Amino acid sequence: MQDVIEQANKLNIDLKTALDHISFDELMRKKEQLDKETTAPDFWQDNLKAQEIMKTQNKLRARLMPWVDLKKSIEELVELSMSNDQSLKAELETQLKTAARNLESAKEELKFNGPYDERDAIISLYAGAGGTDAQDWTQILLRMYMRWAEKSGYSVKTIDESPGDEAGLKSVTVEVSGPFVYGRLRGEHGVHRLVRLSPFNSAASRETSFAKVDVLPKIDEPDEIKIDEKDLRIDVYRSGGHGGQSVNTTDSAVRVTHIPTGISVAIQNERSQLQNRETAMTVLRSRLARLEMEQHAERLSELKGPNTSAEWGNQIRSYVLHPYKQVKDLRTKYETSDPESVLDGNLDGLINAYLEYSISLQ
Repeated sequence: MQDVIEQANKLNIDLKTALDHISFDELMRKKEQLDKETTAPDFWQDNLKAQEIMKTQNKLRARLMPWVDLKKSIEELVELSMSNDQSLKAELETQLKTAARNLESAKEELKFNGPYDERDAIISLYAGAGGTDAQDWTQILLRMYMRWAEKSGYSVKTIDESPGDEAGLKSVTVEVSGPFVYGRLRGEHGVHRLVRLSPFNSAASRETSFAKVDVLPKIDEPDEIKIDEKDLRIDVYRSGGHGGQSVNTTDSAVRVTHIPTGISVAIQNERSQLQNRETAMTVLRSRLARLEMEQHAERLSELKGPNTSAEWGNQIRSYVLHPYKQVKDLRTKYETSDPESVLDGNLDGLINAYLEYSISLQ
């Protein structure tokens, strides 16, 4: 029985180390505070604020409950093992193996140790070199990320989009919401290259297209990234997007420019100028947060990636559909001969390879 007691104690120590790593007690206090706020009589007086609090509460609950259940089960196993009841040994050994597997699975979260890894993500895709093929490629990438989000149980909201001239998209920005979305997707930041037989020319010749993927942590609290109003230029113009009659007949589109950095964000999808301005400010704060990370990073090349034009020589990943089939990440060297599966949203192999790669650089 002594070996069972040792196993249970070791598992409990491993659990406590993991809980300390994720600041479990602090997160539990935050959850309890949110639980208290949601029961206040005046909670729903500010509907928008209440919805944000509920969203934060649900994400925190989803993150913490696996750890709460694991903590309870391991503590019970430790207590049972200390009883020294030989008749329980076989059952305890089985339960300890199950708890150990569950702990290893939960510890996957420990890979997400960046300052914004637990956040939602804002993803912008831009067509690069390749004309209509590149615009079509941008739409294919958008579908890939949306399918991945769907498979992962995440939600996706379109923030802004600009249709292509003949097909596809010139650019599109979406928000992906769920636990550790930014942590999972940050490795997608960079230029993506496609090689295929073009469906857009009569000769069906082999063409190479490029699209740039910009992944940002969502920063929706003004206090987190403080911006001086004097550093902003706000331009209002008539929307040309798909927003219905009320959008297209009012000056509701907004462009916000951060003068010191030159970063500009234009949003026109929402129906009101105020909504477009708030969305633009969220995206601007997110871009400034990424810039701040890049400036303070020990390895600028790792965080910035190929933050240049979407063209030959700058790609992080290649997707080849002809003359052979292959997807290869040029940083991690991960590759697969099933590009159709990847483009259908099966990205976890590439994502996990990047997480391991980024840990190895630390």
